Amino acid sequence: MNVHVFIPCFIDQLYPQTGFNTIKVLERAGCTVSYNPAQTCCGQPAFNAGYWGESREVCNKFLQDTAEAEYIVMPSASCAGFVRNYYPTIYDKSSTPGVTKGLKERVYELSDFLVNVVHIDDLGARLEGVGTYHHSCAALRECSLKKEPLQLLAKVGGLELVTLPEEETCCGFGGTFAVKFEGISTAMGDQKIENAKKTKAEFLISSDMSCLMHLSGVAEKSSVPIKAMHLADVLASGY
Repeated sequence: MNVHVFIPCFIDQLYPQTGFNTIKVLERAGCTVSYNPAQTCCGQPAFNAGYWGESREVCNKFLQDTAEAEYIVMPSASCAGFVRNYYPTIYDKSSTPGVTKGLKERVYELSDFLVNVVHIDDLGARLEGVGTYHHSCAALRECSLKKEPLQLLAKVGGLELVTLPEEETCCGFGGTFAVKFEGISTAMGDQKIENAKKTKAEFLISSDMSCLMHLSGVAEKSSVPIKAMHLADVLASGY
């Protein structure tokens, strides 16, 4: 399969190795991967802040950069959910409402693509230790994904996966929510890390780097020895 990989802003700027590991995993799954170095943002930050006009300008570039892609795969349920669910809203009353036709069938979060399109869940990964999984709000509520990442992690050699208490509860990041409501955001992060601590896990895994950035900061501040790992980083381990 020919795959265009879209690297979210958080990963591009702060966690580039996760982007490289995403490509590594997709190639391991037998895909031919391409990356457009001119790509920027999916447009979600501006949209969530209420700047729909400015967001559409960014969305226009995304559509232009990925126009020829057979599949567009993202290591982020947040970005994938935004493109699939909100692009039609953004363009509904524009002069080009049909520009998003077929987009939902081409855009996938990484675990969704591997399990439901490529039909592969064993990538030969190996990671020794105990891990627990945080289901991001975007994965659960925007992309309806829950079993897919767990199915992939179940095949990682050496990894013991334990259930995170209140696993479907938000981590507290929520993009600009963490800025506008710092106290609530921090309290939610504290609760999530406290639950992770109860599992005695060495690794806190998720499909959204924004959640992991928030939670790793909370864990460090609370001196909780748990390593945040993106799903792509786990799936690229050991080979």
